[in-house]
Amino acid sequence: MGEFQATDCWFLTGPTAGGKTEIGIALARRIGAEIVSLDSMALYRGMDVGTAKPTAEQRAAVPHHLIDILEPHEEFSLAHYVDAAKACTAEIRNRGREVLFVGGTPLYLKALLRGIFEGPSADPVLRNQLQAKEREQPGSLHRRLAEVDPVAAGRLHPNDMRRLVRALEVFEKTGTPISQWQQQFDRGLPPDRCRVFLLEWPRELLYQRVNRRVEIMFAHGLVEEVAQLMKRGHPLSKTAAQAVGYKEVIEHLRGGPGLKETIELVQTHTRQFAKRQWTWFRSLSECRSVPVAEPVDVEAIADAIRQAGTDVRR
Repeated sequence: MGEFQATDCWFLTGPTAGGKTEIGIALARRIGAEIVSLDSMALYRGMDVGTAKPTAEQRAAVPHHLIDILEPHEEFSLAHYVDAAKACTAEIRNRGREVLFVGGTPLYLKALLRGIFEGPSADPVLRNQLQAKEREQPGSLHRRLAEVDPVAAGRLHPNDMRRLVRALEVFEKTGTPISQWQQQFDRGLPPDRCRVFLLEWPRELLYQRVNRRVEIMFAHGLVEEVAQLMKRGHPLSKTAAQAVGYKEVIEHLRGGPGLKETIELVQTHTRQFAKRQWTWFRSLSECRSVPVAEPVDVEAIADAIRQAGTDVRR
């Protein structure tokens, strides 16, 4: 069906606990779409309670893709996701259906809209040299990056070793700062050609929803789910192990904070995560704001999005 074009797809995004799943299903029914998950944690099998995945009934009502495709110990890069999403899009298009991305992983959304900078392939020898230098002279990589690419250095924490090494690797292999390479992906698509809808909640209402959702997750067995994952014999992937909710419960099960404190920590960290998501989404010029408040009228919101998307110039 041709090359992937973000302007041919529909996107529904927003911070966690914002009602994307229910509204997405209602919208998919209206536009004749299949849903492609835009959520980095929904990829993992066995991580159901803490990710608030669509239920079996919801997934039966509307076809969903890129959910439960990995074991929790498997890594999955941004490039892997983009390739998988494009393949799903082609298959759905071949069935004569619309494509609706639903989820809240900002990097996935930006990559689909604007592409990703893959850069030169990894150089294990150079990486080992850079890491060895940092061990000998702590802080040296960040200082070096500040000399050759002050823009990138300003964005990265001195302890963010993975990204510091990658930024210096790109510079050493290409002679061009990584920030210059990335500039071409900072330009947004024309908003009047995009159907990217951002569910916008009043902050305090969203935080209340976050707190309620976390309580429900623990009531529905989040601790037990994490305990089962820890028994599998494989360490969780870096992505899975750092997921809000899972990270805190792992610490709890290893003798860390008690249950009450763990619940409060997950609520706090989820609110902080929602705030970071919001900042990301607001930085994307392609996003169209859709105001939402309690009580949520799922059908009316889906109708409004369908109408707004239908009016978009192809």
